[in-house]
Amino acid sequence: MNAPEAVRPAAPPAGDRLRPGAEAGFSIDSFLQRSRERLYPEPPPVGGALANPGGDHAVNGEPPPFDEAVARPAAVLVPVVLRPEPTLLLTQRPASMRSHAGQVAFPGGKVDPEDGTPLNAALREAEEEIGLARRFVKPLGYLDPYITGTGYRIVPVVSVVEPGFRLQLNPDEVEAAFEAPLAFLMNPANHELRASQWQGRMRRYWAMPWKERFIWGATAGIIHNLYRKFYG
Repeated sequence: MNAPEAVRPAAPPAGDRLRPGAEAGFSIDSFLQRSRERLYPEPPPVGGALANPGGDHAVNGEPPPFDEAVARPAAVLVPVVLRPEPTLLLTQRPASMRSHAGQVAFPGGKVDPEDGTPLNAALREAEEEIGLARRFVKPLGYLDPYITGTGYRIVPVVSVVEPGFRLQLNPDEVEAAFEAPLAFLMNPANHELRASQWQGRMRRYWAMPWKERFIWGATAGIIHNLYRKFYG
C-alpha cells in the first residue's frame, strides 16, 4: 500500500499495540538457530502448500488483492550485518523518485528473466543499488512471500553480511543507506500499527520509527513477518 507520502498518521491507542518484548535479552545466536529451523531453504513456489503470502491485506484482515500467479515477481535482500550488536541494513529512496519517494526499503527489485532466482535478483539489486559485494553476503533462507497492492510478489531473502564491506550508492535509486539495531526491530514493542486514509478507505499498516527514520509499509511489514516467523 502506498499511503499519501505527506501524511504521517497518529499511532493507535496503546491497546492496539503488541506486548513489549525483551530487547535487552536479544541473542544473535538464537536468531541464527531460528533461521535454520524456521526459514524456507528454497524460495516458496507460487501457490505452494508452504507459502503463506503476507501483505497489507493481511494487516487489514482481507484476502490477497489478486492471485499470486498473476503478480510480478520481485525479491529483496534482508541483510543482517554481523556486528557486535547486529544490525539490519536498509536504504532510503530519493525524494525525487516517481514512486515510493523517500521511503525506507530493503535492497531489491524485480526478478529479471536472466536472474533465474529470487536470490540472484536480490544480490544483483544490492550490488546495483548500494554496491554491496555479494562475497560479503551469506543467504540463510527465505520468508513467506509478501504481496503488495502495486502488483508485486516479493520474496524476502534473509542473509547475514560480514563486516568490512564498502557501499557505493546509486543516487538514482538510493539517497542513503543506514543500519538499525536488529534487537530494536525484533522487539514487538517497537512495532506500531497505524492507520491512514488511502483511496477513500481507512487502511492499517505497520510502522517502526527509529531515530530520524520512519520505517513503514511493505518494509515494516516484512520486518514484522520476520519477527513473527522467529518469535511469534
